Amino acid sequence: MGERMRPAGYGTGTYEEKRSRFIGELFCVSDEDQAKELIAQVKKKYPDARHHCWAWVLPDGSCRWSDDGEPGGTAGGPMAAVLKGADLYGALCVVTRYFGGTLLGSGGLVRAYSKAAGLALADAGTEPDPEKAALRVACPWEQLDKVHRLVREYEGTLVESDYASDPEKALLTVELPADRAETFARRLTDATGGRAAVLETDNHGLCPWYKKGYAYE
Repeated sequence: MGERMRPAGYGTGTYEEKRSRFIGELFCVSDEDQAKELIAQVKKKYPDARHHCWAWVLPDGSCRWSDDGEPGGTAGGPMAAVLKGADLYGALCVVTRYFGGTLLGSGGLVRAYSKAAGLALADAGTEPDPEKAALRVACPWEQLDKVHRLVREYEGTLVESDYASDPEKALLTVELPADRAETFARRLTDATGGRAAVLETDNHGLCPWYKKGYAYE
């Protein structure tokens, strides 16, 4: 495995084969909820397309994909391989297919989806994924939505939620870029009137995807 990378921004690219059009899009994502929202947005943007296949590798290394009706193993899996081959974390790729009337076969589909994902990746570019800080946050129940929005604003990820240890508050573990941890802690205190606060921090790396395993739909 090489250096941890992430998309430098949004990227897109289109590949055509036998009149089928494959539109690849690459996004930066901080968590599963954001990835699902973006997939829904792409489906709304291209409502008449035959397939919307996707793959993601989240900041914690977890990987999932969907072939969305294409033959198993011909779309989402190859797209995930493109992301993992680039050592990407916090990345979502969606490839939208407009069917051109000619079947491409398994090999043709793997090539087309991989190519569209690769074009989107090339357009987005990559950059080193910054060092992460793990923060333990105590948060009253009524402040949870506000804290979740702040975590996303700071490109953070909710790693763990403990709702049982304290009857009055939740204990959250979040990860975010280490160079933003101090500012996040101040914003957290200000935004919640001092009712939520960082209890402790710990700088560390994240588990690579191959230690976490991966799933598919």
